[in-house]
Amino acid sequence: MFERFTDDARETVTGAVTEARRCGAGAVTEEHLLLALLELGTLDPLGVDRGSAVAALAEARRRGGMSKADEEALAGLGIDLSEILARVEESHGEGALATAAARPRAGGRVRFAPGAKKTLERSLRIALGGREKTITRTHLLLALLTAPGPVADVLTAHGVTYARVEESTRTA
Repeated sequence: MFERFTDDARETVTGAVTEARRCGAGAVTEEHLLLALLELGTLDPLGVDRGSAVAALAEARRRGGMSKADEEALAGLGIDLSEILARVEESHGEGALATAAARPRAGGRVRFAPGAKKTLERSLRIALGGREKTITRTHLLLALLTAPGPVADVLTAHGVTYARVEESTRTA
């Protein structure tokens, strides 16, 4: 599949691996893909403030990777995620619910987590659906937007929607 990736898409995937290594994760996640897109300036034309997006990702990680939909579902059951987070951190320290990153394999090789693999596969489907033969950074961004979860929540909160990304590529 990587033979279909343009140079900019490959640079994004390489950047995601670098991000995963930088934070000591043993697996590249959707978050690392988004961090790479931010670092490469892909979201700058859409007016996304990098610092704000990175802070929002850190907050999602602090909540144990719970999405807004997860938080709302729990609230519907009378469970206040903020209260739980506060109590857990009071007992176990700040960031105690942060998703535990898998440690790197022997030899330091970083693998791709299932969600990141699915994102790469979705980017291929999105490209093929648009009758395109190559996968670009835009396809990777669109694929991140299609998977419910913290990464899509952060993008949406910063005004990045599927329709807006598609429109920006038509006018570019």
